[in-house]
Amino acid sequence: MAKKANKVEMTTEAKQAAAEKAMTPSKRISFQVSEAYKMIRTNLLFALSTSDKRTVVFSSAEPSAGKSTLSANLAIVMAQTGAHVVLVDADMRKPTQHRNFKLSRTMGLSKILSGQNKLDECICKEVKTNLDVIPAGTIPPNPSELLGSHRMDELIAELESRYDYVLVDMPPIGIVTDALVVAPKAAGLLLVARQKQTTYDELADTVDSISATSAPLLGVVLTDVQQEQMLGYGRYGKYGRYGKYGRYGKYGRYGGRYYRAYDYAYSADKEKQAEKESEND
Repeated sequence: MAKKANKVEMTTEAKQAAAEKAMTPSKRISFQVSEAYKMIRTNLLFALSTSDKRTVVFSSAEPSAGKSTLSANLAIVMAQTGAHVVLVDADMRKPTQHRNFKLSRTMGLSKILSGQNKLDECICKEVKTNLDVIPAGTIPPNPSELLGSHRMDELIAELESRYDYVLVDMPPIGIVTDALVVAPKAAGLLLVARQKQTTYDELADTVDSISATSAPLLGVVLTDVQQEQMLGYGRYGKYGRYGKYGRYGKYGRYGGRYYRAYDYAYSADKEKQAEKESEND
């Protein structure tokens, strides 16, 4: 029995080591993947250059599209420019960022918005160089009301005064309206879709929902694109279409299976698992 227990313990340690490695920048990043993320970052910075606001909301049409993975990776990449970035996990229904960065979510956004804790008590400082994270906190019974409150307005204003960029991970728009409540307070919304999962109708309905608000749609990113479809330097020219959200079919060409090859955060498969585990929290 002792040997069996040791085997289980070693397996757990191995998984933890693999998770830590996945969150560590690697020098062996493929050229295509690296350039894809740089292009997304560049396009996003250009989009933000015309706005006085520095907050970007990340959402999707349906669950498991990869929005949390994208927002975590992009937060790290933007912080690598020397900018001071904060990532806010505002998905207070099925939070995942605390798992991505191996943090406790006991103190987080829900505690700030409910007035139970102060902002400085809930910020996880320097999880990566120049990157802070605010976990979701304990799951509240009224997330939509908290996100639409005056305290959320004050929080965004305070974060924008402290940080160069504020990235907010939010629930899918096709499931709940949380992102539509916060997006008008931000510079805009970045929509995430997943190849062979997100349907055209789901994406079109979500774009229509966003258009009904005052929030600008900054672009659409298609995840889980097979890398073999991206071979060839000439395809890099199509990354620029990221900002033209009317041409859904072109967004996926910005990168291959980037969140697996890019050693900054968990893959979308792990995000799916995290969502299942969060249901039991």
